[in-house]
Amino acid sequence: MDFLQKLDKNPYKDLYWNIPSEQKNGVVSVIGGNGQNFRTPMKTAEFMNQEFPLKEVKVALPDVLKSKLPPLDNLVFLKTTDTGSFSEADEIRNVIESVDFSLIVGDMSKNAITAKIFEKALLDSKKPVILTRDAVDLAAEGKMERLLMRENLTIFGSVPQWQKIFKNVLYPKILIASQSILQVAEAFHKFTLSYPVQVVVFHDGQILISKNGKVTLIPLIQTKYSPLTIWNGDLACNIVALNLYNPDKFLEATAAAVYR
Repeated sequence: MDFLQKLDKNPYKDLYWNIPSEQKNGVVSVIGGNGQNFRTPMKTAEFMNQEFPLKEVKVALPDVLKSKLPPLDNLVFLKTTDTGSFSEADEIRNVIESVDFSLIVGDMSKNAITAKIFEKALLDSKKPVILTRDAVDLAAEGKMERLLMRENLTIFGSVPQWQKIFKNVLYPKILIASQSILQVAEAFHKFTLSYPVQVVVFHDGQILISKNGKVTLIPLIQTKYSPLTIWNGDLACNIVALNLYNPDKFLEATAAAVYR
């Protein structure tokens, strides 16, 4: 398996030097929430502001939340449906286009209308985007074949979420929870040769990173995360920042983010 790299320690510490130490650099958007819930996108943006020297972290929320939050400069309120979910693809696209990197963090209403809106917004933009948490489920409701061909798209999901994606595109490989990590690694090796999407997935105590047929495995026990905390948004933020400051080095930057 010459496509496979196993890391028991961080060989990419030098990438941390590319994080600005004096002048703030980079603008990021965090997109998520619904009419009843905005905790995750707000918490995620707060973490990014505290951890990285970014010029700005914009938070895009449904406009039904406007009366529930104080008027802050970094909040962007987007039009919503009667049920409190995002309703305008062009507005989402404009947010993505206005920043250097976007994190679609989830906590969004799962319905066909919202799925189509996000699919269109993502396809109309070429800027770097990461999908994680239930944003992955939302994307899997749409036409994944086109999304998976989008450049600069990272999907950070679980094996069950990737099962839905494989099924959506009728991919001739099956992912199941009982598979060994090497079987899953081989599946993503072949998958990322077929699609330019960038992959981060947790399985069998390992964080798997894949792009262009290359696969990196990192034992979770070597990191500060647990099977629960990898989904709280902090790791996704680290992945955004390390890739923002180290463009065109997805495997290396994402591995450095996992160890950070």
